[in-house]
Amino acid sequence: MTVVIGLTGSIATGKSTISEMFKEWNIPVVDADQIARKVVEPGEEAYKKIVKAFGEDVLYEDGTLNRKALGSIVFQNEERRTELNGIIHPEIRKEMLQQRDHHVNQDVDAVVMDIPLLFESELFDYVEKILVVYVNPSVQLERLMERDNSTEKEASERIKSQISIEEKRERADAIIDNGGTVEESNQQLKDILKKWEIDID
Repeated sequence: MTVVIGLTGSIATGKSTISEMFKEWNIPVVDADQIARKVVEPGEEAYKKIVKAFGEDVLYEDGTLNRKALGSIVFQNEERRTELNGIIHPEIRKEMLQQRDHHVNQDVDAVVMDIPLLFESELFDYVEKILVVYVNPSVQLERLMERDNSTEKEASERIKSQISIEEKRERADAIIDNGGTVEESNQQLKDILKKWEIDID
């Protein structure tokens, strides 16, 4: 039986570090962000629908999607944002489930669904266990300011646009406190997988 793990966190908690650890142990990772980029590539279904809905002004000269141009339309307009999400999200979810089921059919010990907005999108039925990558909110703020070169106000607003890391922590099956060293996080992950009876090489 394959255990389906939902890996999530919040902005600047270091989720990608943990995702890499799974890959190093040859545990397959279904990456929602990667899929989100893939479904809007030229020729894909979502790409065609975006061009139909938003026109060719949202494309670069080479025909690829100009995210910035598209972003400037939808950020100011909730109706258009909802329309865009209605095009992209079903395609992302379809691809995520296909990848998950492919790995489950291979009878692997575990498959990881790396979904940044797992709680916000309420995709709980896609996974069996929820693993939250946690850092103290003050560390999260600091890291985000440093990473994006943003002011405290800008960083706070971005953090507030997501469900708080404290709430996610409460609702998780397990957490990794990612505020220490990489080695410490790695050990925490090993302990969790052992508890869940998942073998790692």
